[in-house]
Amino acid sequence: MDPEPSQALSVNQSIELITHKLEAANLHYGHGAIDAQSEALWIVSKQLGLSPADALDHLDQILTSEQHQQALAVTDERITSRKPLAYILGEAWLMGVPFFCSEQSIVPRSWIAELIVDGSLEPWLPADGKVLDLCTGNGSLAVLLALSCPDIHVSACDISLPALSVAARNVDRHGLNSQVELLEGDLWEALPEPNEDNLFDLIICNPPYVNADSMNALPAEYQAEPALALAGGDDGMDLIRRIIANAPDYLSERGAILLEIGNEYENFKKAFPQIPAIWMEVSAGEEQVLLIQAEDLR
Repeated sequence: MDPEPSQALSVNQSIELITHKLEAANLHYGHGAIDAQSEALWIVSKQLGLSPADALDHLDQILTSEQHQQALAVTDERITSRKPLAYILGEAWLMGVPFFCSEQSIVPRSWIAELIVDGSLEPWLPADGKVLDLCTGNGSLAVLLALSCPDIHVSACDISLPALSVAARNVDRHGLNSQVELLEGDLWEALPEPNEDNLFDLIICNPPYVNADSMNALPAEYQAEPALALAGGDDGMDLIRRIIANAPDYLSERGAILLEIGNEYENFKKAFPQIPAIWMEVSAGEEQVLLIQAEDLR
């Protein structure tokens, strides 16, 4: 039997109670939490002013009645609104780094983040190198790049001014204004004409890639995000075709472009059978993120 809300609860007891409430509500996850228990931890950790990871060291701590009641209020809003928890809390965590979050952009998440943090991209990140984060959205990947490699310069662009306002808050939050430059425009139109002095050593991109059938079947949590940041056309490849077509003009001789395509592996292979992509291993497998070297695009 769940403890009464008025009863003094430990962090762990509060997490268990909220987990049960979330599990009974038939919610969908994937916006920074993989299941109900992870989301319950996130809700309770917010009341403690801790990261979800740090809250695991405080499971026996007793919550104040106000903290538990506020956690329950957040839980109820999550259940009734079906919005991603990150929008309700105004914050998301990616690779242990906090980011401001609002409905002006998608919730920070990308398998590319794993490759940034684990050092897999270092061969394409020379000292004083230049990196482009195309379709930056909330700016989280640009921030992670800058934090991981303090000696590189990061340009980050997006077509959405509302999304760029979120990115600007995240760049400022982490004190990276001198290292990360934000640009507005439709893909390559955000950038100056390419020349020998402004080519990139690495371009990363988590573009809109959800195919039309999948878009029509998205649960409410994903429908709460800007469709502009998700929809990739009939086969999910509309923007990726434009990205790959012009990428060679913006890459240095030994540069590369890293693309996240999610569940669109088959559509990518069908659209680009001639490209010798290097498939990168991430926690979700080896068909979600690919790298193409500049020499294989020319």
